[in-house]
Amino acid sequence: MTGSPRVVIADDQLLVRTGFRMILTADGIDVVAEATNGAEAVEAVRRTRPDVVLMDIRMPELDGLEATRRILAGAPEEPRVVILTTFDLDHYVYAALSAGASGFLLKDVTPEHLVASIRMVRAGDALLAPTITRRLVERFAHRDTGTVHRDLSSLTPRELEVLRLLAQGLSNAELAGRLHLSEATVKTHVARILGKLNLRDRVQAVIAAYETGLVSPSAGA
Repeated sequence: MTGSPRVVIADDQLLVRTGFRMILTADGIDVVAEATNGAEAVEAVRRTRPDVVLMDIRMPELDGLEATRRILAGAPEEPRVVILTTFDLDHYVYAALSAGASGFLLKDVTPEHLVASIRMVRAGDALLAPTITRRLVERFAHRDTGTVHRDLSSLTPRELEVLRLLAQGLSNAELAGRLHLSEATVKTHVARILGKLNLRDRVQAVIAAYETGLVSPSAGA
């Protein structure tokens, strides 16, 4: 993907929006719109068609969770949504990841990490710190009775093995080392898992592994 990433910043705090805008524009990233609540964020996305949305989870009128759901509700060219939060173990963050968000950032993120995260997510990667994401999933995965139960029967034994290790937070390089495979082969397995289970990215794969019981909290710890 070429060109500068196009970003919408949705946060009800002016200082947060201003600070993030300054950091991103200084690095050549195009902030195409700002929003002070979820409703404005949904409208801004429809108007500007950004690559990435930085979405505060707690906003007035329409919160970041519902805004994320609306933005990712089947549009042909959906942006990547990154959740902004002050709490790394938050039920709303988990719900947003389940709804299709590509990861989350704490608001005290360093400028370097913010810029790198935008570029990584825009390139199609999931943004997750494995240990934090796993803790989120372990805490919240089995609490929602409305969770969709995915059928893993389409996965091969090797793909199930890859998914188990993926849920433990292993990178492609670590997966390759553990399974004695090339990284290219690992990427192929991961892509097939996502395709067969109709998952957006690795974050949703981790959630699916726990929600289906393939990995238990004690096994993933």
